[in-house]
Amino acid sequence: MEQDPPLHIYQKLLFEHEHALRKLKARRTLLGWLRLAVLLLIVAALYILWSSGLLLLTVILIIGVAVFLVVLSADQKNKALISNTETLIQINREEMAIGRHDFLQRPSGLEFLPATHEYAADLDIFGRASIFQYINRTNSEQGNALMARWLLDISSPEAILERQLAAKELSGKIKWREQFQAHTKTNPLTIATGTNVEKWVTEANSFNGPSWKLLSYLLPGIAILSIVLSLGHRLPSPVLVPILFVFFVYSLYISSKAMPAYNQLGKIAAQLNSLSATLVWIEDEAMNAPYLQKLKSQLGGHSVPASAVIKQLSGILNRMDYRLNPVVFIPLNTVLQWDLQHALQLERWKSKYGNAVQSWFSVLSEWEAINTLATFDFNHPDYCVPGIAETPGVFIAQELGHPLLTEEQRVTSSYSTSGLTQITIITGSNMAGKSTFLRSVGVNIVLSMMGAKACATSLTLSHQKVMSSMRITDNLEENTSTFYAELKKLKDVIERVKCHENVFLLLDEMLRGTNSLDRHTGSKALIRQLLAENAVGIIATHDLELARLAEDYPGHISNYHFDVQVENDELFFDYKLKTGVCTSMNASILMKKIGIDL
Repeated sequence: MEQDPPLHIYQKLLFEHEHALRKLKARRTLLGWLRLAVLLLIVAALYILWSSGLLLLTVILIIGVAVFLVVLSADQKNKALISNTETLIQINREEMAIGRHDFLQRPSGLEFLPATHEYAADLDIFGRASIFQYINRTNSEQGNALMARWLLDISSPEAILERQLAAKELSGKIKWREQFQAHTKTNPLTIATGTNVEKWVTEANSFNGPSWKLLSYLLPGIAILSIVLSLGHRLPSPVLVPILFVFFVYSLYISSKAMPAYNQLGKIAAQLNSLSATLVWIEDEAMNAPYLQKLKSQLGGHSVPASAVIKQLSGILNRMDYRLNPVVFIPLNTVLQWDLQHALQLERWKSKYGNAVQSWFSVLSEWEAINTLATFDFNHPDYCVPGIAETPGVFIAQELGHPLLTEEQRVTSSYSTSGLTQITIITGSNMAGKSTFLRSVGVNIVLSMMGAKACATSLTLSHQKVMSSMRITDNLEENTSTFYAELKKLKDVIERVKCHENVFLLLDEMLRGTNSLDRHTGSKALIRQLLAENAVGIIATHDLELARLAEDYPGHISNYHFDVQVENDELFFDYKLKTGVCTSMNASILMKKIGIDL
């Protein structure tokens, strides 16, 4: 059965969520009136039955408060559902906008762009209108960082296959994926949270030894007994007050010892609640792909599910937050030694689960990253799952295109090369599509090497990394000219091919910063050297003379081109890759159009 277009599915889900939201808001109004009605009924009953005796009034009050708390709890749950539904609506609206290639408002990941990298700047991996901005669906800082790492380096062939299978399975779990993303959007985890937890886990406990546990029972027991005796007139008030004052002062000492842990962890309770909800969502879903099963197994290892363990920690921190209300906290801490009780609970939790929780943050970031690949898979049913060839130097693509171009803008081409010592030279006129094609090849290699789909009807390629020299700029801070900056990059290329690494070269207009004679001489020498080192890649150039090298290296250099059609001094491009050397150029026409008399 053929799948509906993704935009139609998102539109349907959006309609469902908007309908659900209207019902939830109507219920919120009803519950608000119900709360008020319960309060008024309690007051009215107490007023009418005021003379009926203390027992009846107490029963009415207890029943009324219980009913009010039930209504209040239902209202809180309804508010949580409203918030979650609003998040789901936002997610589906975003997916519809991204489907129309309206995604420039999303996080660009520019902070992950390295100062120097083999291809990141040339292929628009980060920044405005980048691959990261288009495909990323992670919300935690850890997830963002992991996605960046997947984009910046190739994964092992085994990891690529695992992710492909996992993404395919999750792509079909549409509602599971959107709810997973909604959970991670609510109070997303930060690196600071992970750092604070890791630091706390490695620190020594402040309440070691059995004496603290004994005090946690003994002191509250004495305080409660003193109060009971005082209420029974067995202990005079002048004696009770000094006892409670001593307990109050001692509780301040306990609080001072408990505060460092609270300060480290106290602000992350909301993030832990979201983490717990996310983990429940993962734990409750059956998964078949080996990679997904492995990730689920990493959340196990204890008799209590990971979600419940995180909820325990969140609960302890929430109860320690009572200190924010002095009216409640001071009596609790004085009588029950509230901080001591919860400091001991924190340390017991740390001893039992502390070593595992940090790995759970890492596992969650992997779930976010694989959910990104699954969403990309679902959003592009016409893209292919790349096959990884066992031999080096393979890139065989049918109808290859660039994913950042809309379907209306995108022109696809087929291209193949197989084996080592293979250089493709692409000639063509300005604006005909050479650079876009090189970026299409590079981006699809990057996507394939992280386990994502490729923008092609079919693609088979070797396990290889892109090395590019396309977008060269000078550096005033380092006093580096454009020409010297390109030489530095070409030096890196030469060093890599000399080491016979599995790299696919993408070189656009080599040595553009020097005169035409030096450029031609240097480019020819570089191509010869690349062939001598069994290199594989594509070189785009305006220098038609370089294409003649195919005569000297038959079977090792192939010529392709992009051409332009001229009609009545107007240029027409079809942006299709063709075999052979370009015979039509457009520079003279463009110069005439701006007023240069030739």
